[in-house]
Amino acid sequence: MTGRETGLETALVGLRDTLTGVRLPIDLPRTDEQRRAAPDLVRQLDDYVLPRLATIDAPLLAVVGGSTGAGKSTLVNSLVGRRVTAPGVIRPTTRSPVLVHHSSDAGWFTSTRVLPGLARVTGSSNDTRSLQLVPDDSIPPGLAILDAPDVDSVVADNRKLAAQLLAAADLWLFVTSAARYADAVPWDFLLSAADRSAAVAVVLDRIPPRAMAEVPAHLGRLMGERGLGRSPLFAVPETDVDADGLLPTAAIQPIRTWLARLAADQASRSAVVHQTLDGAITAVARRSPAIADALDEQSSTLDQLRGEVDAAYAEAVRTVGVQTADGTLLRGEVLARWQEFVGTGEFFRAMEQKISWLRDKITSVLKGEPDGARDLKVAVSSGLEALLRSEADAAAERADASWQANAAGRQLLARSGQDLTRAAPDFADRAARAIRDWQGAVLDLVADTGMAKRSRARFMALGVNGVGAALMIIVFAQTGGITGAEVGIAGGTTVVAQRVLEAVFGDQAVRRLATTAKDELDARVSALMADELLRYHRLLDETVGDPTLADRLRAAVAEVEHQLAATGSPGASAATAAASAAEAASPARAALDGEPSRPALEPPRVRQVPYDAGTLVGDDRDIVDAELVEESDEPGGLR
Repeated sequence: MTGRETGLETALVGLRDTLTGVRLPIDLPRTDEQRRAAPDLVRQLDDYVLPRLATIDAPLLAVVGGSTGAGKSTLVNSLVGRRVTAPGVIRPTTRSPVLVHHSSDAGWFTSTRVLPGLARVTGSSNDTRSLQLVPDDSIPPGLAILDAPDVDSVVADNRKLAAQLLAAADLWLFVTSAARYADAVPWDFLLSAADRSAAVAVVLDRIPPRAMAEVPAHLGRLMGERGLGRSPLFAVPETDVDADGLLPTAAIQPIRTWLARLAADQASRSAVVHQTLDGAITAVARRSPAIADALDEQSSTLDQLRGEVDAAYAEAVRTVGVQTADGTLLRGEVLARWQEFVGTGEFFRAMEQKISWLRDKITSVLKGEPDGARDLKVAVSSGLEALLRSEADAAAERADASWQANAAGRQLLARSGQDLTRAAPDFADRAARAIRDWQGAVLDLVADTGMAKRSRARFMALGVNGVGAALMIIVFAQTGGITGAEVGIAGGTTVVAQRVLEAVFGDQAVRRLATTAKDELDARVSALMADELLRYHRLLDETVGDPTLADRLRAAVAEVEHQLAATGSPGASAATAAASAAEAASPARAALDGEPSRPALEPPRVRQVPYDAGTLVGDDRDIVDAELVEESDEPGGLR
């Protein structure tokens, strides 16, 4: 990037940085496509758009790509006139790509201006992470030719590198053979080029002489049907190579002459760059919103999973809240310990018939610190702990079941490495600690509550533990949910506790104490379950990316589109700055501006129609029949 960075360059850098942060960790129906698209767009910006936008007057880079065995390396060697790249005899061929350039253009390619991820080497290498530079003055200044790996190689790294190199090209020189021109993989690349309006020329190689009239015409029709009808098509017959492995000059002279003329004309080169650069920027801006949509889909899916586990544990908190207020805990051990605490079991069985005994019983309780308060606290703790463990396990089962029913949830559970079907292994210890803390808070609450002088003596006689135990009993039956045979027993239990506390604090204070103690218990239960829920939230938080990324990506695209609208065609404006007034007035320039013009360049003559170098325009039936063309003696041609 230059110091004179334009608004469009700044916007594209912002878009590139935003795309770099894209993560799509959950496998959803359309995720794979966008998961590949994000790094592809970053590479397109890094390898081509930003370097080319910053150096619009750099040489034209023509990348020769195509099918396995199509003869790409042979074609490159033949165009140069000597062996500069080794054709592969054994498939697959794995080697570094070769870039041939004029010696005066070396500075453009020894730097990391384009393809910054590839190391520069000067000798042959099998490392696909390097780029072999070959200076050769048979290549005219202003043009470089790069031999790429097979687009359909069985080696994944070769395919990936071929796609990267083609994406960095100003001009695609796509080579296919008469036997392979209808294959799916080459057409995927050609359709990708058409989709982003890249400048493309197609070389149909190794055509049997008897098929010269039919196969090129058929490929031309296919190109026309798929948006490439205005791209030149060169037909190269099947022929013997010489001792150096080069094709006869007549077979490749039309391609050589066409490239030479293109290299010799600044306006034509700028026009090709304009077409491909504009198409690349537009394609990046067009494809990025789909990635933002994929990010939204990921967030929505994770939000759904979060909501499901939140609901599972909210239900656990609600259930504990209900069962610690409806009398459920006033059964079994807790009820027995309370009976021991305030008197014998016979007293409670006589409660309905001899309610008048209540006052006397309270009086006897207040005469001193009763026994059994410690046992009652243990029973309360044990009952509460069992309830909490049961509900924590139930919540875990609900959460696990809801995630197992969802493909995304199953993925997260598989990645977790934890057994999330039950409460955490340390839950029992944490639950016991929470209950002890609550019981301590209840004792602190009754100890801190103010009392009238007349009730202080009763409080001291009963003791903090006794008053606290009575308050816990009231808390556990606030809603009166007990029924059946328990009503007489447990109901009498709460009446005694109520009367005990009213005798000490008064009825209003008792209601306030019970509400405060219950709120304190609910808060501790909620915190305990929230800690359990964190197991799921941590898993979700580790998976989800920046929640603002989708919006920031859309904003970055909008800024690029705004800059495009404000500046017009970036390629055109840069080309205008680089070209002279005479070049700007040339037929190619006029054609770019939409004015009537004669063609700037024409393909070599054999059944050809005029060709516009500015937009690589040719009739959809343009076929250059190489076998009939004599060698060109024009100056500036590739020799």
